[in-house]
Amino acid sequence: MRYFFLAVFFGALVVVGLAGFRGGLSRNPPIEIFPDMDRQPKLRPQTKNSFFPDQLSSRLQVVGTISRDEAYEDTPVNTGRIPGTTNFVETIPVPVNAKLLARGQDRFQIYCSPCHGTVGNGNGITKKYGMITVRNLHEPAIVKLPDGEIFNTITNGKNTMGAYGPNVPIADRWAIIAYLRALQRSQLATLDDVPEPLRGSLKK
Repeated sequence: MRYFFLAVFFGALVVVGLAGFRGGLSRNPPIEIFPDMDRQPKLRPQTKNSFFPDQLSSRLQVVGTISRDEAYEDTPVNTGRIPGTTNFVETIPVPVNAKLLARGQDRFQIYCSPCHGTVGNGNGITKKYGMITVRNLHEPAIVKLPDGEIFNTITNGKNTMGAYGPNVPIADRWAIIAYLRALQRSQLATLDDVPEPLRGSLKK
């Protein structure tokens, strides 16, 4: 054991001899353990750089870059809210078509069905493993929610549901909502919602 303490003592002497005490003054340059922290390999603006074909280090923004300013934050498509208010938009602020619904079905099966089930009734695979707090998306309270509020829930999460904003792009969130509304219509529709020429075939 005494050899261990001797080794630690001499090791400390070596470190102090090379690096000095903390706060001590010296004319010698400091010892840099990680020199790249001070001298990082980076591009400086408005300077020549042979890495790019145009020899310029300053680059244009990537195509599709969205500014994170107030104009971005206060857009119904991005927030689900009426601009300048805290009120949610009632209906989807994007065109609803077959392509959007198909995309919504695909994303719903990936992100939503494990908990809410493939038809949105809350009987997903997670329920078999003890997650009993999953909501049935066909409950009247949820059916009556504005589309903007559902968008906000997908984005930021609610109660035991985590936030999916970092994982699901904005366009896909609206696609999921469009498909959810189609699911709710399929599960809660009445005979009066069916076109009259087709009602006879349903009764059979």
